[in-house]
Amino acid sequence: MSAASTLTRNEHTPENSVVTTERFSQGFSSFQEWMDAIELNKEKFQMHYDEWTHNSDDINTLKTYVESHGIKALCIGEDWCPDVWRGLPVMARISELTGMEVRHFIRDDNSDIMEEFLKDGEFESIPVVVLYDRDHNYLGHWIERADQANAEMQPLLGMLHGKERGSDEWQEARNNYLTKTVELAQGWRDAQLSELNAILDEVL
Repeated sequence: MSAASTLTRNEHTPENSVVTTERFSQGFSSFQEWMDAIELNKEKFQMHYDEWTHNSDDINTLKTYVESHGIKALCIGEDWCPDVWRGLPVMARISELTGMEVRHFIRDDNSDIMEEFLKDGEFESIPVVVLYDRDHNYLGHWIERADQANAEMQPLLGMLHGKERGSDEWQEARNNYLTKTVELAQGWRDAQLSELNAILDEVL
């Protein structure tokens, strides 16, 4: 699975990671705290939060892991990113539905954390969801979007092909592109939850 981390658990021990238990606790602890902190696209975050109808079986699976292993998550994002508009509200809802502790961090205010979880060791792709157990042992992390989203997004990117970035034509095409991604968002949000469970299935 492309979303799962290829790093070993030992590389993210408290001694080697900037994400200590104290640092983890400094993140925003709720969706409302995140919303109060950001400036852009609050309506888009709220839409994805409100519209996600979760898969009960997947939620129950994750809740079992939370109860048995104390699973908690760190989420890195920014308010300008469409993948974060969709992915961070899923984590907020997961927290509410399973009791999982989720801490939200603004990427550009926490560059040292982002440095640990670069996509392909190079790109500051967001959102990032990092999973830990109750003893703060690193379990794995998920980056950017689900595999299903990557597959279904590719045909849509053709809308932007050949258009000058920033032009009126490009902006119109981008708006149409974003509209299509919203139409597909339910499946992508579901796939995010499934992939997080898959990471935990493999590790635990």
